[in-house]
Amino acid sequence: MNIDFDRIPRDALPALLRTMPKAELHLHIEGTLEPEMLLRLAHRHGVALPWAGVEALRAAYDFADLQSFLDVYYAGAGVLRDEADFFELAWAYFERAAADNVVHAEIFFDPQTHTARGVPIDRVILGLHHAARRAHQELRISSGLILCFLRHLSEDEAMATLDAALPWREHLVGVGLDSSERGHPPEKFARVFARARELGLECVAHAGEEGPAAYIEQALDLLQVRRIDHGVRCTESPALVQRLARERVPLTVCPLSNVRLRVFPDLASHNLPELLAAGLCATVNSDDPAYFGGYVADNYVQLFAAQPQQLGAREAHRLAANGFEASFVDDATKAGWRRELDAAFAAAMR
Repeated sequence: MNIDFDRIPRDALPALLRTMPKAELHLHIEGTLEPEMLLRLAHRHGVALPWAGVEALRAAYDFADLQSFLDVYYAGAGVLRDEADFFELAWAYFERAAADNVVHAEIFFDPQTHTARGVPIDRVILGLHHAARRAHQELRISSGLILCFLRHLSEDEAMATLDAALPWREHLVGVGLDSSERGHPPEKFARVFARARELGLECVAHAGEEGPAAYIEQALDLLQVRRIDHGVRCTESPALVQRLARERVPLTVCPLSNVRLRVFPDLASHNLPELLAAGLCATVNSDDPAYFGGYVADNYVQLFAAQPQQLGAREAHRLAANGFEASFVDDATKAGWRRELDAAFAAAMR
């Protein structure tokens, strides 16, 4: 389909960013726990929290860095106890995703955050799976679950978590690596990622957010990941940027998260336009939207508003198309989404 991006008015762009079909590939389901649900589940389970109410909890979301965020994140996740809690959490996300016209989501979850508190892993996986199945039936959103290992824990603990999840292997599309990046290089988890690949699981990893560009190289070379989550510090190495472009390694970029965690001082300083200009397969995602001030459409709209000279309709189409390209689905499905995307942009031309 021939799209004349110059014929799409700038004032039509915010609505188009919200309504165009899109994939979300970097979303921590525990990071969608809105304060109201957090407090409701705490009351349900009799969990004592250090915050008196919604406003006090939102005030705690002024993070200095990744670790200060994780401290609040892990405390909040402590209210998730039953399969019904995980179902409710995921279903609330899918409803918001539908409002943003997300047609596909690949969702991270952190089982070690819950098993460490005595929550059986099957409650986590089955609660999320049942919500995903309902979202596919009722909202027409396809999805996949990516089990993430907490990198501040040991590789042996990661291996035990992978083994514990194997009875529910059919519900998993891949494995990932998250939590605090500093001092926990990808090489620490080479064996467990090799085991995951043997099981036919896709591999992704957080790298190049707080950690250096070298962590991205390790994730590619030692973990053999298919995608890099964040990856914005790749620009520290021109050779790495060239490699990422040449090999079409997707980066799942999260603009609002990067600002809230002080990777960039503001959205106007974000390097996403630079990544696109270098030919990288960059995508836009929300990371932990309940904590960082916006779901995926908010990330698009606020970033494009902050950089109007660098980001327009052409870049919006490219970012959304990159999201489909980077998804772990078959080519025919990707082609269908691309046709929907082209149609949305063609309809916006005047």
